[in-house]
Parts: sequence; C-alpha cells; structure tokens
Amino acid sequence: MSSVFTKIINGELPGRFVYRDETVAAFLTIEPLAYGHTLVVPIEEVDKWTELDSATWAHLNEVALEVGAAIKEAFDAPRSGYIIAGFDVPHTHIHLFPTSTMADYDFSQAMAMDATDPEKMDKAAEAIRAQLGTDAEGRR
Repeated sequence: MSSVFTKIINGELPGRFVYRDETVAAFLTIEPLAYGHTLVVPIEEVDKWTELDSATWAHLNEVALEVGAAIKEAFDAPRSGYIIAGFDVPHTHIHLFPTSTMADYDFSQAMAMDATDPEKMDKAAEAIRAQLGTDAEGRR
C-alpha cells in the first residue's frame, strides 16, 4: 500500500510543492510547526532513513540544504530547523521549518490540519518557491 507521501507525490492527494526532481520532492506539511514547514521526501518509498542508499541520502540532504536556506530567507528566520522523526508516516522524510529557538522543535505544538490558514499556507509555499526559483509543481 502506498504511503500518504507517495499519494501526494503521485498527485492522488493535494500537496503544496516547493521542489521536485526525479529523486526527491519537497512539499509543505499539513500540520506545521510554523508556516513554511516543509517535508523533503525521497520519491522512492523507503521507511527508515538508515535504509536509504547513499546516493539518495546524499541528494535528499543536498535538497534539504537548498530548501532550508530558502526557508530561512523567505521567513527572515535566524535558522532553519532540521528533524528526522520518522514515526508519523512510514516513508523517510526530513522536516525543515523556520525557527528562532529550540522551543520551536516541539511537535506537540504543531498546528492541526484544520487550524491552518489555507491562504497563509499558499503564501508560505509561494515564498519558498520564489527563493528556489521553482514553479507551482516545484520544478525549475
């Protein structure tokens, strides 16, 4: 059975993409710690990051560096947070989000899906894409 991330990547579920290539996709999470909270996900469905092949792992992190820098700039944040948690969805994903303090790393404070403002979510995706130079599908 496909993971929810595979369904987003394949267009079966909606997603706010900021980056996409043949190996990796990056899109906003539906339960963000802050507006701009993005997931960087390999296209290949691999549950644990420790099971990724080294080339995919390297590329995933290269994209995370680029997207993390774009988030920092787009939200004028002092830092871009980076977390691999791996419990919510059995598909490797890196969480990136604008942050200014360690308190921002508390997933119990994430916004519920129905509590986010769709307009703010759209603007967050647009701001990140503007920094990356990508289109609405996350492609250059």
